Amino acid sequence: MSPILIGGTVAIDHVKTPTAEAANLLGGSAAYAAIAASYFTKPVHLVGIIGKDFPQEHLSLLESRGITLDGLERSTGDSFSWSGEYHANMNDRTTRQVDINVLENWSVKVPDAIAGAPVVVLANMAPENQIQMLDQCTAARPFVVADTMDLWIHIANDRLHDVLKRIDLLVINESEAREFVATSNLVVAGRRLLAKGPRFVVIKLGEFGAMLFAAVPDAESAVLSAGNFFRCAAFPLHEVADPTGAGDSFLGALAGFLAASGRSGFTFEDIRQAVVEGSVVASFTCEAFSTRRLQEITRADIDGRLAFLKSITHWP
Repeated sequence: MSPILIGGTVAIDHVKTPTAEAANLLGGSAAYAAIAASYFTKPVHLVGIIGKDFPQEHLSLLESRGITLDGLERSTGDSFSWSGEYHANMNDRTTRQVDINVLENWSVKVPDAIAGAPVVVLANMAPENQIQMLDQCTAARPFVVADTMDLWIHIANDRLHDVLKRIDLLVINESEAREFVATSNLVVAGRRLLAKGPRFVVIKLGEFGAMLFAAVPDAESAVLSAGNFFRCAAFPLHEVADPTGAGDSFLGALAGFLAASGRSGFTFEDIRQAVVEGSVVASFTCEAFSTRRLQEITRADIDGRLAFLKSITHWP
């Protein structure tokens, strides 16, 4: 196993679904990603910022998973908080309130002791913060995975493009991919995103899985092949309790799987398997509020779902 460095938001969430609601939940892109990564490799170094109101029980949970908090800054302000409500189909949601609080003037600080991790995850945060974090990483050639969201496409597009030039793998959801490169065709979107800099692009499809693209010469016009494209199904669930953080769990598990190899250079085949691992781990997140299900699974649970997913998506 090898250390992994994950930076992003650590939040307090309040979530309502058609059947239930819960408050003061552990949330934030980096929190979900760190827990997911911890099933594959340790230590997981977490970089973020919290306020004086952040529940100690959440910090204890993170530490219990082998996640180090030396890079988690404590502020005298209030923590970043998000409130949202999911609608009947559990795909659509409405954000009710966002309190930026400690994130408003946050400048990322990566302690020297953890800055040399060979795999770096830039979970969802402002592109400016992602660049600040990258600038402090000291590994000779880390493998860098980054996520983003529609907000940054709208208000920080130039800096987001700067991020894309410095990363190896971009993870983005389907609506954001379409919007970012102005096309409704996801195959075209994947190719156009590759042209912006990353060597690999994963487009998340929610309950329908994910698509992986790899860079090839003349990427936008290249023919899809088993060596540059992979389509992964999602694990089928009978019921979705709360999909919050599923994409971040996918991101963390994918990166954690790669970090577990102890390397910083990866082939298309490595990334392909990492996508499958991420898809399976994300399925657990959807089964309960916050990280409640994700934090209690075992490696055997993950392996069981991997085997079942393979059995229903493979043919001779």
